[in-house]
Formats: sequence, structure tokens, C-alpha cells
Amino acid sequence: MIIISLLLLGSLLPHMSFSASVNVGIVNGSEARPHSRPYMVSIQKNGSHICGGFLISDQFVMTAAHCRPNTETLTVVAGAHDFENKNEKSVRIGVSSYEKYPFYKRVKGKANPGDIMILKLEKKVKLNKNIKTIPIPTKPEEIKVDTECSVAGWGRLENNERSSKLMETDVKIMNKKDCEKPWGNLYVASNMMCVHGHGGSCNGDSGGPLVCGNTAVGVTAFSRKDKCNDSYRPNVYTEISAFLEWIQNVTKS
Repeated sequence: MIIISLLLLGSLLPHMSFSASVNVGIVNGSEARPHSRPYMVSIQKNGSHICGGFLISDQFVMTAAHCRPNTETLTVVAGAHDFENKNEKSVRIGVSSYEKYPFYKRVKGKANPGDIMILKLEKKVKLNKNIKTIPIPTKPEEIKVDTECSVAGWGRLENNERSSKLMETDVKIMNKKDCEKPWGNLYVASNMMCVHGHGGSCNGDSGGPLVCGNTAVGVTAFSRKDKCNDSYRPNVYTEISAFLEWIQNVTKS
């Protein structure tokens, strides 16, 4: 009886933790067709990938605010697919300014509304077939439940290893109330959204886009720390349309 009780307790423990990982590879996904997502960029520190991001213009990259917790110097790599392929002619560009949403504040155990950041590149990137921008919403609009979308990144895989190649998977938009219940006070319905699917984001995918149709509607924010793509506590994304005025002010200035 004691052994059975311990086994039951062990099976419940993973579902009792509310800890979240905010440096969220794609699990249960597949390799993207090379350069089929030309808007994707790798955000790197000291030459190593730490987060994803995406080009919203030839000089601005959108990513998650928590991808730069302090004053680190980051670089952006555009036009990449396989980091181990030295012949794919990717472009490395420095960052001239880091604009986090002004009310973003990372506090452990509390919601971090506004986990979004815009990087201004030191110079405009030359757009070509492997480097392109992706549209973002033009007005506040809630995405319908069960809309088919996708996510991509160079983060952790099922075996906890990092991928040198861009991975992707399909997901669907969740009802916001269904996401609010398991995440509690870590979730803010007015500017966050959740997805569900066979695959999802994991460590190293933070900052990458949630793409519905041909539009980036969300920024990868956080997931369950000890279990990526958990069916009970789904991946959470910052909803871009909630920050349009701020985005316009930053990019215009």
C-alpha cells in the first residue's frame, strides 16, 4: 500500500507545480523547409542562440522582453536555417537599441504583462528570398478559438537537445478562459493568448512568432518549466495586437 501511494503521489507532483519557463525548441515538431520562414531570426549572445525573433521591417526585430534580462549585447542572425551550414549566407547584424515595453517587469510568481521587445538593427538588412519581413496586426482583434496557426524555433527538442536546424509545428488557438484557469495569476487575458497541439514551444524558442495565416499575432512568452507543451498548462504568447500603439511609436521614432 505504501509503494502504491508513493507511485500515485509521484504521478501527481508534476501537475502541482505552477513554475514557468520564460526562455521557451519545438517539441514534437518537424524540420522546416529551408528558408520557408524568411522572417525568422536567431537572437544570439556571444555567438550562441538564446532566443528567436522576427523581422517586422528591414531594421526592426520583434522578440520577447525577457530575452535581455540585463544589459547584454545581443546580435541578430537573419537568413539562417541550419547553424552548422557555413554556406547558407546568413547575415549577422548588431543591435543599436533595445526597446522593452515600458511597463514590463519580471517578478517571480507574478504575471509579466508586456513581455515584448523591439530591437533596432545597426543597419537595414538587405531583403531577399531568404530574408523577408512578416506582417503584424493593424488593429486590436481577438483571434478565434481553434484558428490553425504555427510556431517555429531553434530551441530544445523532445530529447532536451538543441536543434541546429529550424523546427516548426502546427497549433490551435485556445479559449482564453481555459488558459487562465491552470496558469492563475501568471496569465493576463487582456494581452496574452494560449495554444494547444501535438507539438509546441520549448526552451530557446522565446521571442519567436505565433503565426496565423501570414501574420505574426503573438510572441512566444513562457511554458511550464519542467515539461514543454504540457496539455494542462499550455504555452503562453504575448498578444501583439494589445501593444500596437506602443509598437508604432517605437518604430516611427
